[in-house]
Amino acid sequence: MLTTVSLLLIAATVFGFGALLSRFFANKSLSKTSKRYEETLSTVKAQYEITPLLNFDFRRHGARPYRPFINGAHVAMGINKCPRDDWIQIDDGYLERLDERIHIMDADPDNTIGINLHSAAAIVELFKEVVIKHIPRRFPTMFRMEGRRFQNLVTGKSYDTQAGLADSSTALRILCENVEEDFYFMCPDGQGEWRLQGYIACFPGGFMSKARVGQSFREIHAPVPLYSERIANGVDKFVQRMKGGELIQRMNWSLQVDGKDLFRLDGNNFYPEQDQELPSEPSAINPDDCFLRCERQSLLCLKESGAIVFCVRSYMTPLKDIVREGNGVTLADAIDSMPVALGHYKKRPFWQRDVMDYLRQTKRNV
Repeated sequence: MLTTVSLLLIAATVFGFGALLSRFFANKSLSKTSKRYEETLSTVKAQYEITPLLNFDFRRHGARPYRPFINGAHVAMGINKCPRDDWIQIDDGYLERLDERIHIMDADPDNTIGINLHSAAAIVELFKEVVIKHIPRRFPTMFRMEGRRFQNLVTGKSYDTQAGLADSSTALRILCENVEEDFYFMCPDGQGEWRLQGYIACFPGGFMSKARVGQSFREIHAPVPLYSERIANGVDKFVQRMKGGELIQRMNWSLQVDGKDLFRLDGNNFYPEQDQELPSEPSAINPDDCFLRCERQSLLCLKESGAIVFCVRSYMTPLKDIVREGNGVTLADAIDSMPVALGHYKKRPFWQRDVMDYLRQTKRNV
């Protein structure tokens, strides 16, 4: 007598496994197994498929109101999977920030563009993923591929993609002129580590990319208090397990109390190892110059090169908006709850008096 398993195997041969699964689960209405299957399938599709935004008008979409301080976690991985649709983000500040990126890149190429022999292949691979594959499909009202030419329908610029495929420097420049994300290329060294070997970094938040070339994830984050003790091992293991095409994300935040410029090679963090000293008392701060700086950080593992691309999109929100929306006290509590060393690293002693007083107002007083 044929068993259930035997019947399933015969059906698989005749109909194929896809048809078999469809027929099998159709007969198991709302079963737990069917639900898990559908949920898994949906997750996988979201992870890799790109859904076109057919009527997208970036001018009608404000920046996403990220508030990562609300969860209260400090020095945590905070990693979750990122749907491919969510990878590259565009909003109503797109043109203004593109102009800023191009100006910074032209004015300071030494600190914004980094390329070497180790990163060239990964840069070209990312160029294909972003420029040729992703944004023309995700944002068809803004970008178009016609033959070998890539067109930005918003700026009116057109690019020969063969030039980007042939030269990694050209590839980085085209990336910079069309999307807001900064990209840092962590390339495998053959010894089980991934090291920074290339970048396009127009909006670094106090991160000197040029000085970090050749460093591993652990070495790059060495100045961050509690990183080594709390999450370094977890990050290393996670990176080693990443598979080609996998995309994950996390958030980081800090305060910037002297203007909203996004290009910062230093000034946002405190480095005692560089003989910097804490102030005897906090400085006077003008709240109008204060901003919450959020970084949405995504990591993409490239299939061909095995490189891991650290993608950073930066958002600046005036503190007056944080108070007005009713999150001032929550942000103040998050700042207060930082471990001492982390508070120093984020320069809390430099600005805490005036900033904390301002945040603890009620929104009615702003």
